Amino acid sequence: MSEASDLKELKRRMDGAIAAFKSDIASLRTGRASANILDPVVIEAYGSCMPLNQVANITVPEPRMLTVSVWDKSMVSAVERAIRESNLGLNPIVDGQNLRIPLPELNEERRRSLVKVAHEYAEKAKVAIRHVRRDGMDGLKKAEKDGVIGQDESRSLSERVQKMTDETISEIDRLLADKEKEIMHV
Repeated sequence: MSEASDLKELKRRMDGAIAAFKSDIASLRTGRASANILDPVVIEAYGSCMPLNQVANITVPEPRMLTVSVWDKSMVSAVERAIRESNLGLNPIVDGQNLRIPLPELNEERRRSLVKVAHEYAEKAKVAIRHVRRDGMDGLKKAEKDGVIGQDESRSLSERVQKMTDETISEIDRLLADKEKEIMHV
């Protein structure tokens, strides 16, 4: 495999860490409603566990309200129970086949705890990126040791891998700062 394709593979894996981080922070609740808040909710349905979005339609009719329209009437109580037990601090109101979920105002303490969770997600993403860098550097050292590439080329590629790592980590920091600002905005 050529060095260019190795670098592309490392970049792809780093971009995957960014995508996972974006997904993680999207599920964090800010001051306004988002259907992503219910992403972690899993329903016991039809003999297996399913994400909520596979048994119901989630909409945001107001800035502080979510509406869940359950497709199968027999699943309404299971959906309600799953939302209550999801540790999201939400209390759905059953209205026929629909559930209305008012979002309570976030207090300062809750906002700070959400920021801490966002920082944990960021650190997890940075660790994943550093693992990708380590794999890349180990591959370069092995290629140099095996005589596939020269010392100068190895040093040059190592610098490119480090630069790619620095750029990816700074992107994580930027996304984290944006989310922190969004969470703390009253």
